Amino acid sequence: MANLHIFDPVTDEEIVTATSLLKDLHGDGKLSFSQVDRLDPPKKDAIKYLDIERYGGGPLPYVPRRVYAYYYVNNKMPLYKAVVNVSEKFVISSKITPEGTVGPLQPDGVAAIEKAILDHPIVQAEIAKLKLDKHTYSHPSLGKLKYTVICEPWMYGTDSIHDKIPMIQAYMYLAVDHSESNHYSIPLKFSPVFEYLSHKFVRMDYLPSGADERFITETLPLSKIPAIVEYHPDLVEDYQPREGLKPLIISQPEGPSFNVDGSKITWQGWEFRVCSNVREGFAIYDVHFKGRSLFYRASLVEMTVPYLDSRPPFHRKQAFDLGDCGFGNTANSLALGCHCLGVIKYLDTRRSDMEGNPVLIPSTICMHEQDYGLLFLHKNYRTDNSVVTRRREFVIQTIATVANYEYIINMIFDQAGAITVQVRATGILSTMPNDLNNVTDFGTIVAPGVTAAFHQHLLSFRFDTRVDGDKNSVVYDDIVPMEEDLPHNKYNVGGYQKRSFVEKSGSVDQSPFTNRTYKVINENSINPVTLKPVGYKFEMPAKQMILASPKSYNVKRAHYATKQFWVTKYGEDQLYPAGEFTNQSQRDNGLVDWADGTDSVRNTDTVVWATLALTHPPVTEQFPVMTSDFMQFLVTPASFFTQNPALDVPLASNNFNKSVYFEESVNKSASCCKSNL
Repeated sequence: MANLHIFDPVTDEEIVTATSLLKDLHGDGKLSFSQVDRLDPPKKDAIKYLDIERYGGGPLPYVPRRVYAYYYVNNKMPLYKAVVNVSEKFVISSKITPEGTVGPLQPDGVAAIEKAILDHPIVQAEIAKLKLDKHTYSHPSLGKLKYTVICEPWMYGTDSIHDKIPMIQAYMYLAVDHSESNHYSIPLKFSPVFEYLSHKFVRMDYLPSGADERFITETLPLSKIPAIVEYHPDLVEDYQPREGLKPLIISQPEGPSFNVDGSKITWQGWEFRVCSNVREGFAIYDVHFKGRSLFYRASLVEMTVPYLDSRPPFHRKQAFDLGDCGFGNTANSLALGCHCLGVIKYLDTRRSDMEGNPVLIPSTICMHEQDYGLLFLHKNYRTDNSVVTRRREFVIQTIATVANYEYIINMIFDQAGAITVQVRATGILSTMPNDLNNVTDFGTIVAPGVTAAFHQHLLSFRFDTRVDGDKNSVVYDDIVPMEEDLPHNKYNVGGYQKRSFVEKSGSVDQSPFTNRTYKVINENSINPVTLKPVGYKFEMPAKQMILASPKSYNVKRAHYATKQFWVTKYGEDQLYPAGEFTNQSQRDNGLVDWADGTDSVRNTDTVVWATLALTHPPVTEQFPVMTSDFMQFLVTPASFFTQNPALDVPLASNNFNKSVYFEESVNKSASCCKSNL
């Protein structure tokens, strides 16, 4: 462990050290781990380390590595939180969390409760009422297939102050007996609720399938099973792959333009570290461009997905995908030629299972270069000469599968100092049973007897700023009309930029009709050209924030989702905008507390939180599997440099890019020098 950087991901040895020490601490108690991962060092210690690492001035200071753990003892509440010094092998603290605190769900815990639900006699009796043995599905190539019931455990959500133990709401579906069958196309109308830790049956909920909250309290035999809407080629009837698609090869014959040294990446003036973790998927640390500091830490820190179907029990469908599950916990192992193209560097994720053993999830992060059109271009019309450069980008990508949905997270760096934060949503819509021909305004019928409810995706990205130094301010700039009929505006066409400072911790409202832009500036660093402070701006599209009432648990648990842009003063361990523990939370204790207008945030250690939002009314083209729907915002220099920082990017030429004419490609015998122009 001596060669580990302070930000490097947790190791197998560190997981074993931490969990073993905690098992020893509790003697005969059986520990069930909810989450185990590395804990960032105190920022003041990390900054000293980073500054000496970059600028010299002495030996690197010793910064011990720490691991946190959430766990239960003997599969019972309460939840414990511990911090372990794994460098020196001792437990720093182990404390009981407040009453009712529920830890994140573990993949092996979810698998265990799924099996327990399906095997339970009460659930088996409910399944028997369907009389599935009377039905088979005749597939033209696979023959007769039996039907089987699928259980999908969901985080329980919240609707009562009395829910003090971890619970699971199980939504039940029907599929044909094939591993890839799309069970979301036949949702069933019964939904058992179980205790997560004890696997104890709590009650049977029955799902409404009409236009209101009423439901049938009895499971009836299925007289006729509608055709399953399949997406997998093995199951799609008469599947014929589309013709005419030829290989598109991304080739870098001289190798990639980026370098990797452990967790450190250097590319085209950029320097930063990429480190995986179980909650966020990955975080980026110590971000510099052309030798100047920009951010201490940047990552996706939370996402909530509230559904807009108010009929019980759907009213509780509000996932916190990072806090309830973890994007590293649910990360995909990415494959060459599928998830990323070109010359790829992969990074792994390590997590703990419920027993405290390390689990490797290989290749959860892919990093590569891509071409994205033109970076800049100008044609001198007097000489007919052009200056052209291609926009090369460096992409960091992870993909998490949280039950039905896939989320593709991209952090994309360009050669001019900009970062594009991009999220793509794909996978399968979460579906509900629907009475035949029942049309509502809060869901879309996507197949016979199936509706997909309107819902929202509200993601929070946290940027711990170091723009040209450790003291930053946040402003928002509006472009507004100049006062009419002034001597210098007698034609009433003038406009100007109005700058407002964020003085206290809080939020900034959207204002698309004044072209409002959020900026992080350094008042101690003046651009010699503009004679104003240097800065970076957050270009965010105006979007609808969380729709639910402020009185709802949805908003009480996700106050961050009420605003697009937040500003706080740095606080140690203030990482998660809806609070550290979101599973079955009653209210959040994150931004609602930290951005309460108490702290001064001007010319200090600031953190900004950007909410990326998508309101999703499903359409039939998104079923049985969605094409990726994406949203993004930009983090770009705003008079940070004295001129275009990409002027040193080599001009584009075909000697470098090796493109060919269409005619040469389709006619292999054509001369490589021949032109039809």
